[in-house]
Amino acid sequence: MNKSRYLTKTRYKLGIDCPTKLFYAGKQEYPDQRDEDTFLAALAEGGFQVGELARQYYKGGITIDSLDYDEALTMTKDLMKRDKIIMYEPAFRYEDLFIRIDILVKDGNDLRLIEVKSKSYDSTEDNSFLKKNGEISSGWEPYLHDVAFQKYVLEKACPGYTVRSFLMMADKNAPCPTDGLNQKFRITKDSTSRKDVIVSSTLTDEDLGRRILIEVPVDYYVHIIHQGTYDAGGSEVSFAGLINYLSSHYEKDMKIQPEIGARCGGCEFRCTPDQEAAGLKSGFKECWKEVLKWKDSDFDEPSVLELWRSRRKDAYISSGRIKLKDLEQHDVDPVPGSTMGLSASERQWLQVEKVKNNDASSYFDKVGMKAEMDTWTYPLHHIDFETSMVAIPFNKGRKPYEGIIFQFSHHLIKEDGTIEHAGQYLIAVPGVFPNYDTVRELKRQLEQDNGTIFRYATHENTYLVFVYNQLLDDPNPPADRDELCEFIRTITTSRQWHGTRSMVDLCELVKKYYYDPATHGSNSIKKVLPAILNSSSYLQGKYSKPVYGTENGIKSLNFTDWTWVKFNEDGTVMDPYDLLPPVFDKATDASIELISDDGELKEGGAAMIAYCRMQFSEMSDLERDRLKAALLKYCELDTFAMVMIYEAWREMLK
Repeated sequence: MNKSRYLTKTRYKLGIDCPTKLFYAGKQEYPDQRDEDTFLAALAEGGFQVGELARQYYKGGITIDSLDYDEALTMTKDLMKRDKIIMYEPAFRYEDLFIRIDILVKDGNDLRLIEVKSKSYDSTEDNSFLKKNGEISSGWEPYLHDVAFQKYVLEKACPGYTVRSFLMMADKNAPCPTDGLNQKFRITKDSTSRKDVIVSSTLTDEDLGRRILIEVPVDYYVHIIHQGTYDAGGSEVSFAGLINYLSSHYEKDMKIQPEIGARCGGCEFRCTPDQEAAGLKSGFKECWKEVLKWKDSDFDEPSVLELWRSRRKDAYISSGRIKLKDLEQHDVDPVPGSTMGLSASERQWLQVEKVKNNDASSYFDKVGMKAEMDTWTYPLHHIDFETSMVAIPFNKGRKPYEGIIFQFSHHLIKEDGTIEHAGQYLIAVPGVFPNYDTVRELKRQLEQDNGTIFRYATHENTYLVFVYNQLLDDPNPPADRDELCEFIRTITTSRQWHGTRSMVDLCELVKKYYYDPATHGSNSIKKVLPAILNSSSYLQGKYSKPVYGTENGIKSLNFTDWTWVKFNEDGTVMDPYDLLPPVFDKATDASIELISDDGELKEGGAAMIAYCRMQFSEMSDLERDRLKAALLKYCELDTFAMVMIYEAWREMLK
């Protein structure tokens, strides 16, 4: 294999995000937390399938499939001698720059560079790549820089050719021409984790007749990037100068001096405690140690990176106020809101105060929360959706990235305190559009009474409004469209309406009335639940016994004699999501790794991946049943988490 350190488009994009990361990239001693998710994310979003579909629009091409740089370059050079040719993944090198182009169309001296992305594109929008001031939109910068780098290298490697550049993306206004198009692009993964897409022999001209991918010329925007000026180690340089700066450091394996800031909060070069214990290195910590002269103990103290919803992080860091304890009230400037509960700035200052006072106790606004609870009507309904948005639709007439609700869970709390898992729904049959049936079943379960309905965050509301618009736009609507639309309007809120039974957002109640320092500023239910379990003696006492899924305890549709509260060796409560059973505890099929590295459904994204896999992968009935069982348990915990949070609050009001 190759010993040369070429600056590829992947490394270039990493370098413009943070030049220092180039030193950590690809080194085993610096674990990249995003590496584990790359394949799964592409699987969920349909990136691999989009790439193969794009090739079907350019049939007859030759694939350069060698992973050896020199071999790939030689194969490409030979094919470039042809007057007309289409190539997939051709390789080009200029000095220490190396690229592989998704699709290259050569017609004489004319080269069409086509970069394929699974990102959605609105074909009805003009100049969506630009801000009002004429600058490139930040949301499009990574994609356009990707193409700009490729075009630069291609023009240098092939002087005398005219290069035109394009982005090929999913057109969110284009209806899918046939049913089952997604399922005709099956994803496989070998023992080396290399992906491949198998195209079904049943793919027809009709499948490809109405293109759902759109080819957008981007030379104008690439020109803006090429003519821009950039910072390179404190010096202002041209685009070519930036590339030379990044490539020379990468080729020599020289670390570029780190600059710390708010973006460090999302750094992928971090270590888990287990990885650190195993002797691996944290790039994030190295940078901060170099700049701030920190010791390991400094990282144990909360920093401004944790400060919830703060836009002042860079200002704090640049002024040397790195730790939360360094901030003063005037830095946050807490201002009361116009409604009950904490405003955003008050919540920020509360977070800082807790750190400054070394106060690990939770904050709870009894007055505000009681006022909220007094408006609720029993029985209380807690619902959670599992959803998907894929680039290539599963059904005819559906558009790229249309929302799909394939599952929900429903917990009920009666006025006497009785709790039960009252219902659930999962549609995993390949090729079946689930939305209308899902809403139909949700309507059946919720219309039994007029009890208050709860969600956590905006997800459920957003998707129901999405289905509402699907129903209105459907040229062949179901017979009960009006009833379904009225139901959705009743339990949701939009710009056009506020439902008489609109769902209460528990996450908003957390923001206004509850804060636990153990969440480190996060309001995610995955953080709030472990925090409240560790602080609530009531929950610990109740759920450290197997009362869940018992005849005389709490009814469950998926658990039997289950104990939700178990303790770690240090006495803290284990994360309930870590208690979920393995999806495939005995299966050995390598394709199981498509779900997750450890076979557990811990994140919402994993549920989406599992659903997508059931749509286009062949699997045994046993495998499918096990996957469905895992999905049902995962979603049930999501709604029971809401119940436990409610129970803790009720107890705190006493």
